[in-house]
Amino acid sequence: MLNKSVYSISISARVVLNLHSLNNEGSEGNQVQTRMVEVIYYDPDGEIKRDSVNAISGDMLKHIQSEHLHRIAIERNLPMCQPCRQFDPNRIAADEDYLGTIEGQSNQFAIDELLRRCAITDLEGTLITKAGREKRSLPRKSVAEFAWMTGVPGAMASSSYFHVKFASEHGDSSSAVDESGTVAGKQTPFHRPTNSGVYALVCSFEPSRIGYNDISQEYAKNTDPSPIDRTARYKALLESVIYTFVQMNGAMRSAQMPHLTAFHGVIATSYGVAPAPSVSPLNPKFVTEIEQTKDAINGLHKKIGNTDQDVIAVRPFADIAQFAEILRDLIENTEPYAL
Repeated sequence: MLNKSVYSISISARVVLNLHSLNNEGSEGNQVQTRMVEVIYYDPDGEIKRDSVNAISGDMLKHIQSEHLHRIAIERNLPMCQPCRQFDPNRIAADEDYLGTIEGQSNQFAIDELLRRCAITDLEGTLITKAGREKRSLPRKSVAEFAWMTGVPGAMASSSYFHVKFASEHGDSSSAVDESGTVAGKQTPFHRPTNSGVYALVCSFEPSRIGYNDISQEYAKNTDPSPIDRTARYKALLESVIYTFVQMNGAMRSAQMPHLTAFHGVIATSYGVAPAPSVSPLNPKFVTEIEQTKDAINGLHKKIGNTDQDVIAVRPFADIAQFAEILRDLIENTEPYAL
C-alpha cells in the first residue's frame, strides 16, 4: 500500500455501547429526554417494519471528531483561524479579519483564502453568510460526513433511573423534602436516561477534496505560492477519526461514560476516481454487499481503464484495535489523492 493516493474512505460498522447517554433531546420538568428516531427496515420475512430506537446524531459524532482534530491541529501547528483556536463552531465564518479581507472579492478568492488560513475549516466546512458589510451565501463543504449512529431494531434497550443529590447541610431539615418537592429546598430529584444496544455506524471522508477549491477546480496555494500541506491535514484527519471511537465524548460522560464492548465492520478505501462503497449496518448483509460492490467497481475500472490494478480495497476489522491499526497504516503509508 506504500505511497498510494487515497480518493475516498468509508467506514461501515456495528458498535455495541452499553449504559450511555451521549446524545439527548433536552429536559422536560425533571426528566432528561433521550434521543429517539424512527427507522424503516425489512424483517427476516421481507416485511416492511417501523421501529423507534435510540440514536446518536451525526452532528454529535462530527462534534466529537472535530474536537479531537482541534487538539491535534494545535499540537502539529497546522494553520488555523482565531475562532478555530477557540473551538468556535462557526469556524472561519466568525473571523473578522478574514471577512474583512474577502469583502469585495470573488467567491473563488474567498475560498482560496479560507483554505490557506485554516486547516480545520478546510476539513470540517462552514457557511460564510457575510463579508464585511456584504451578505454572502458561500459554503465550504465538509471533507468528513457522519450519518446518524442509530440503534439496530430488536437490539436496543432504553430506560430511566432516579437520581438526586442530597444537601450536605447539618440540622434536622437537611434531609427533609419541602412542599416544592426538593430536598431541603435546594436539590431536585430527576430522572436520567440510559441506553444500551447495537448501533449502525456509517461515515465517509474525501481526502481528494482537502485543500481543493470547488469553484476554481484547483488546489489552493500559499501566498509564496507553495502548495499547502495537504498530507499533514490528511494525517490529522484520520488520527482524529481513530480518537473519535477510542474516546467517545458527549453528554453525561462524567457519570455515564459508555461501555464500548464491541466494534466490527469494514473500512473501504478508493485509490482512484470512484467513491468508497458503504452500506448501512441496519442491513445485516452490509459486509457482503460492500464486498460485492467493490468487486463490481474494480471489474468496471479494469475493463474501461485497461489495467489490472484494483481501485477499491475493503478491509474488515473485528475490534477497535484492528480498526485503529488499519487507519494507522493509511496514515503512515498513503497520501491524499490529487485531482
